[in-house]
Order: sequence, then structure tokens, then C-alpha cells
Amino acid sequence: MRTFKINEIFYSLQGEGFYTGTPSIFIRFSGCNLDCPFCDTDHSEGQTLTEPEILEEVEKYPSQHVVLTGGEPSLYIDREFIQSLHSLGKFVAVETNGTCPLPDNVDWVTLSPKFDVQPDAAVTLSECDELKVVYRRQDMGIYSGIAARHHFIQPCDTGDKKLDRQLLSESVEFCKEHPHWRLSLQTHKFIGIQ
Repeated sequence: MRTFKINEIFYSLQGEGFYTGTPSIFIRFSGCNLDCPFCDTDHSEGQTLTEPEILEEVEKYPSQHVVLTGGEPSLYIDREFIQSLHSLGKFVAVETNGTCPLPDNVDWVTLSPKFDVQPDAAVTLSECDELKVVYRRQDMGIYSGIAARHHFIQPCDTGDKKLDRQLLSESVEFCKEHPHWRLSLQTHKFIGIQ
């Protein structure tokens, strides 16, 4: 039986991007093919779960919105896993760095590319529903070749309050100058939820 290393499964509100405020079931996979210095997930944590165990946990919650995140979920998921979630009536969103292909039956793709962080992090996806860039003062022009329905800039949470305020201010100004971009904030951190 197929197993997955899962960091956690929890029920909360989506805190970022297009679906901010949406009640969502989060399946956080443990493990990633990148090593970003600002990552907020401990990949040494996690437990091995079977697909039926994951589905049983997902069924405990009333929301139809499921978010596959990580780590990097594209390392683990396939068409059959997504179909299993669909069979429960779930809408499946994936948060990905875009370095690996995704199954063709995912409902929503949030692409957060990291090719400016690591040279081996080239994006293989040709399009996404939502492009969410973690802003750290990089040249935002490098993302212009990514086809996305929605564009979000999200200031990096560096842990340095002064720098975080500066990144927020610069992100706001960027949105004002490039109005097809929207500001994404990690609202779950502001309101103290997971």
C-alpha cells in the first residue's frame, strides 16, 4: 500500500493568496527538493500515512477545499491521489515551487517559483492559476514569462521587524505601479491561527 510522509493535516482558514479566508483542509507533505533559507516548514518532522488514513482524516472536516502544500507536494502526488480526494467531493488546490510536473486533474495551482533562490529550481509548469511571489527585493521582471490568471506579491517574513516593514512597503508600492499584481499577506500569522 502506498504511503506518504505527512508533516501535518489540519483544518483552518487559508491565510494567503486568492483564497484568503476560505475554510480549508491542509495536507502538508514533509520533504522538498529545494532548501530555501526562508522556509517555515521543518522537514525532519512527519509521520508515514497511507492514502486511506489521509482520506479518513480529510473526511473529518466539513470544508470542500483541500490545500496540498509542503514541502513540495509535486514530489508525492499523482492523478490517482487527486482522484481519491475528488471522490470525497473535494476541490484540490496545490501550492508548488513548480519544479516538477503536476497531475492534470488538480483544480487550482498556486505557483511560488524559487528559481531566483536556487539555480536548479527551474519552473517546469507552463501556466498556473495563481502566481505567488515571495518578495525579498529580487527583480520582479524575472516572473514576466509565467502565464498566470492571478498575480500576488507576498513580502517575505524574515523575522526582522524593520526589514519586514520595508519589504511590505516596497510590495505595496510595487502593486500600485503594477496594478495587475495584488498584495498577499500571511493573515493567519496576524490573527494567530495555524
